[in-house]
Amino acid sequence: MKATTGLHCLVTGATGYIGGRLVPELLDAGHRVRCLARSPEKLRDHPWAGRAEVVRGDATDTGSVAAALQGIDVAYYLVHALGGGSGFEDRDRAAAHIFAERARAAGVRRIVYLGGLTPVDIPVRELSPHLRSRAEVGEILLDSGVPTTVLRAAVIIGSGSASFEMLRYLTERLPIMVTPSWVGTRVQPVAVRDVLRYLVGSAAMPAEVSRAFDIGGPDVVTYEVMMRRYATVAQLPPRFILRVPMLTPRLSSQWIGLVTPVPPALARPLAESLRHEVVCAEHDIARYVPDPPGAPIGLDLALSLALQRVREANVTTRWSSAGFPGAPSDPLPTDPDWAGGSLYTDERELAVDASPAALWRVVEGIGGENGWYSFPLAWAVRGWLDRLVGGVGIRRGRRDAARLRVGDSLDFWRVEEVVPGSLLRLRAEMRLPGLAWLEMYADPAPGGAPAPGGAPAPARGARYRQRALFHPHGLLGHLYWWSVSPFHAVVFGGMARNIARAASHLDDEAATVRDTGSAATGSATTPSEPAASEPAASEPAASEPAPQGEVVADDRPPGPEAEREKP
Repeated sequence: MKATTGLHCLVTGATGYIGGRLVPELLDAGHRVRCLARSPEKLRDHPWAGRAEVVRGDATDTGSVAAALQGIDVAYYLVHALGGGSGFEDRDRAAAHIFAERARAAGVRRIVYLGGLTPVDIPVRELSPHLRSRAEVGEILLDSGVPTTVLRAAVIIGSGSASFEMLRYLTERLPIMVTPSWVGTRVQPVAVRDVLRYLVGSAAMPAEVSRAFDIGGPDVVTYEVMMRRYATVAQLPPRFILRVPMLTPRLSSQWIGLVTPVPPALARPLAESLRHEVVCAEHDIARYVPDPPGAPIGLDLALSLALQRVREANVTTRWSSAGFPGAPSDPLPTDPDWAGGSLYTDERELAVDASPAALWRVVEGIGGENGWYSFPLAWAVRGWLDRLVGGVGIRRGRRDAARLRVGDSLDFWRVEEVVPGSLLRLRAEMRLPGLAWLEMYADPAPGGAPAPGGAPAPARGARYRQRALFHPHGLLGHLYWWSVSPFHAVVFGGMARNIARAASHLDDEAATVRDTGSAATGSATTPSEPAASEPAASEPAASEPAPQGEVVADDRPPGPEAEREKP
């Protein structure tokens, strides 16, 4: 048998929540990693990007799956259509069959799959559609002829997960809650750190082992208890919870969508998965992936670790890392006559009394808690309207308070391109009769040369450029543009002016700090000295929660490595 280190691993779903955290864990364990992604550019800015191979492909495309599996020892299947709309079961089934067949043909030594824990006394046909689909995918992979490890988890607790955001926002925002009856359902949550540990450890299982394993933490609790214990960990006053029987999963998802950033399309499968009691029937995984001291992690510690990550704005991936089903994905057209259609634009340009570096800090810090620098009510109303028609709304916030990377969600936008110090391009993911983008540029003032190495010129004097683009679909798209264009002067014009003003204030504050420091030390600074002490923009909170069947990842038990807290 091959050595259990230095294996060649394929990770599907690397742009998602679990996959994005599993890759660095595998690399740190000494394995080589190849990622299969529909949009490889989304992985470009991840800290581990230079250490892993990334190939373009789709789990439903036989050719790209076959090519990605060549030379692979262990294949991680982390693809799900959670919130994927009608027909998702057929798509999940087809993709699983393709993966199973191609893995067997390529001579893959092991498949590892993370699915949902299902109740032992409920027939599969009576489960929620998403739990039923996950169970079916597990069976397809187990029948592949390739030794397969199926890990079945219920509620996964980790910063940035949709389920943890659900738990956190419901508990923090509602001191008095009228809740569905499923809050009395018993579940066995598991810390995301343990999930990652089991995933990585599964690569070394003996060839004769091919089966499903239940994975969970040491606590069996109801969802109501989880909310109460979250309130204790977060040092909130006790919550008053009243159960009512008439809230169906559909109504529950609308209620969750109203209170939390999780859209109803994603909240519904999470709520449906909580209808049945899911408690581990065994802990056989420990025979092959032994539990270290202090593991599995208990609920209170898992909540505390996840909440700490949120408060420190140190959430490496979030539930919104994966693209929202139905969201537009077409790249920005480079030709204004793209496909023979129209491309409407709104362009703004302003001279800014600030350094390009300060201007870029404001641009990169936009959204989330920092807002959009114009007419907050208009942005809020647009977000609410989007949620009413099934969109993501404007409350997804940011993964990081100060830095953006390609693929990040940003309220109802997705980061399509980042050129540090120069360009931020966002693609709209709100429901629209067309495709929309917003571009923001931080340029040196005319005549100002960039600093060596391409960094923005540090001296004051910059130019801000802003461009909104819209490619309409049909007559409705044209009508939409012309109906909202009268408001552009207020929304986009005000946005440009306020961004310029905020950048100028940043430089003024930095200059005051430098002057104060110079007076105290008796030293002088040159006018071109970089504003190293500029204050950081205010940091928006990240988010997190996790009901059963969700694939999440995040935290690690305390120990010798607790200080460096790997993601």
